Amino acid sequence: MSWLLSSASGLAMGLSLIVSIGAQNAFILRQGIRREHVLPVVAVCIASDVLLIGAGVAGFGSLVLSAPWILQVARFGGAAFLTAFGVMAVRRAVRPAALTVDETAGTSPAGPSGAGRRAPVLIALALTWLNPQVYLETVVLLGSVAAARGEQLGDTARWWFGGGAMTASVLWFSALGLGARYLRPLFAQQAAWRVLDAGVAVMMFALATLLVVNPL
Repeated sequence: MSWLLSSASGLAMGLSLIVSIGAQNAFILRQGIRREHVLPVVAVCIASDVLLIGAGVAGFGSLVLSAPWILQVARFGGAAFLTAFGVMAVRRAVRPAALTVDETAGTSPAGPSGAGRRAPVLIALALTWLNPQVYLETVVLLGSVAAARGEQLGDTARWWFGGGAMTASVLWFSALGLGARYLRPLFAQQAAWRVLDAGVAVMMFALATLLVVNPL
């Protein structure tokens, strides 16, 4: 039953790291409420997490630690992107016409194809891959714990642990993106959108500041 214990441990640790208020979760929540391109955005976040966790379990955490420039590029690139995203959130908060949900009534969670889908997908990619904390949590931290389990219980145990952590990402992002639609009645009011976007803006600026002032 060691495989079950390893999987459960990976699931619990994955959820403890991913279930938090952050830029990525805030973006998925907003897309879910508006029902705009939810499935592509959720799929991108899940695929990114699976790749990063897999890299950590495979032992690439030491590579990240031995090449600090990777984290530094992500650090300043992420800070710039979060600042720009925060400015866009401020603009949405002060423009009531951009806050209604009527325009999205009946929109499919997958959203229309083409250029309309490209922008949110690229934003989801940037919020994931330009966040150095993601590398530390998935590749380094989860990878280190998985390696420790492998040393104690055998090499397969680390992959069961990694599989549990990957499952946590699948469950959380799916629940957040697809479950956000139930908040639509609340966000039928422009004031709710104003509060949400104002909160997103504050979060983005705070995260960008932390990236700049706290060296990794």
